[in-house]
Amino acid sequence: MIAGLMRNRGWQLATPDRVRRIWREEGLKVPDQQKPRCRLWLNDGSCLRLWPEHGNHIWSYNFVLIGDGYGRKIRMLTMIDEFSRTCLGIYCARHIGADEVIAQLANAMIAHGIPEYIRSDNGPEFVASRLRAWLADRRQDDLYHTWQPMGEWLL
Repeated sequence: MIAGLMRNRGWQLATPDRVRRIWREEGLKVPDQQKPRCRLWLNDGSCLRLWPEHGNHIWSYNFVLIGDGYGRKIRMLTMIDEFSRTCLGIYCARHIGADEVIAQLANAMIAHGIPEYIRSDNGPEFVASRLRAWLADRRQDDLYHTWQPMGEWLL
């Protein structure tokens, strides 16, 4: 970022490596570089990443937390179609349990059709027995996230 700002100001020889070297020489704290993401290899037999192929193929849903002006948290249940990146619905409340998740998924299915797969993480609202039974009654295949909060979604 600093190297880009320097290049915009006319320093043509500014590169991120040079900026880091100068920062170290001056005794400044150098931010760590981001590690490259690990690939999910297809030949290790562990699991496969399911990619969306058409609309209503894979839906994703998760929670987003925001704070209000009083310091309290508001939870938003967001649902998207992964193929078209269309927002299927946003539900806001202070507390959202498995029953509210089921109700909002049902509303989205009525409005947008039924998907082949539904993807979520392993939050307690998403792995609740009521939700899993409800999805099984509708013959929905649910894809759960393994363990990384921002990693790859796995089948």
